[in-house]
Amino acid sequence: MAANSRVTIAAHALAWMELARRRGRAQLTSEEVAASVNTNPVIVRRSLGDLRRAGLVSTRRGTGAGFALARPASEITLLDVWTAVAAEPLIALHHTEPNLECPVGAGIRPVLAEVYDEATAAFRAKLAGQSIADVLERILQ
Repeated sequence: MAANSRVTIAAHALAWMELARRRGRAQLTSEEVAASVNTNPVIVRRSLGDLRRAGLVSTRRGTGAGFALARPASEITLLDVWTAVAAEPLIALHHTEPNLECPVGAGIRPVLAEVYDEATAAFRAKLAGQSIADVLERILQ
């Protein structure tokens, strides 16, 4: 099973947009972002669309068209990014009911649900403590 890279692509795009903003370019096209991510602009547009719907980026059409951060990079956390692009749970339980006649099957779901909830809370807390500005500062060090 492949790891989900949607959060990484979105964080990369936002960090690049913040660096461009610092260098005097408030707007970037999806092609410019895709060149940094080294992926197809369609994939970047899909990601930027998710970020736009979440209020993290804005779009401009016509002359000077492109994408820009909708709020300061210091106010966009990795949790915001994860919430915007990764709709699925971090870890999921069985897709079908396990065998309730089996002692493990009968009790595994509530036990794992509790463990997964605790792990997800720790994951979310870690992401909430890191902004896009923090990520960019670490990149530039």
